[in-house]
Amino acid sequence: MISQLELGKPEEKRKPEKRVNGIFWILLINLGIYVADHVFQAPLVKELYLYHNQPAWYQFITATFCHFSWEHLSSNLFFLYIFGKLVEEEEGNFALWLSYILTGAGANLVSWLVLPRNSVSLGASGAVFGLFAISVLVKMSWDWRKILEVLILGQFVVEKVMEAAQASARLGGNFQGVYTVRNVNHIAHLSGALSGVVLIWLLSKVPSAGGDK
Repeated sequence: MISQLELGKPEEKRKPEKRVNGIFWILLINLGIYVADHVFQAPLVKELYLYHNQPAWYQFITATFCHFSWEHLSSNLFFLYIFGKLVEEEEGNFALWLSYILTGAGANLVSWLVLPRNSVSLGASGAVFGLFAISVLVKMSWDWRKILEVLILGQFVVEKVMEAAQASARLGGNFQGVYTVRNVNHIAHLSGALSGVVLIWLLSKVPSAGGDK
């Protein structure tokens, strides 16, 4: 039964809900590659890692879908969902994929330039920090509630991603005869966030279709 209050209430215009599909595909790809790598031990997956001594161009992108351990993956999936969903809801599916790939590849590029040549990079944490930076910038305003949300989420994401990265750093191993330096890649985290900032800045310089001619 409809209450008297609801009957007398004018019909409000509702914002059309945006379908969020892209982030779920990103999560599934990360999960699927992990299963193929660590459960089925498919040798071809190792070709997706970023080997610093002799990298293939595609590895700067594919390494963002690979992970050392379940702890490494599960933490990244959690934050990918939170920040990826925010970006997709605000900017759309294409912007999410563009942001994920460019910030993740940017983080890997800087890591490759800076880290030793016997290193191997993999993981989505560079893209996580990139999506976090983008989600903050696209929602930025002087609303105290949003500022508080950013501060709380910011310290939480940094702490949890660091924990996952340190868990991976404790693991040792060899991949195809290349010794992996599994230290916490703070360079990828910082460069991923900076890639997000640069991406937003570059897009802000592109004139909108409805702008003045």
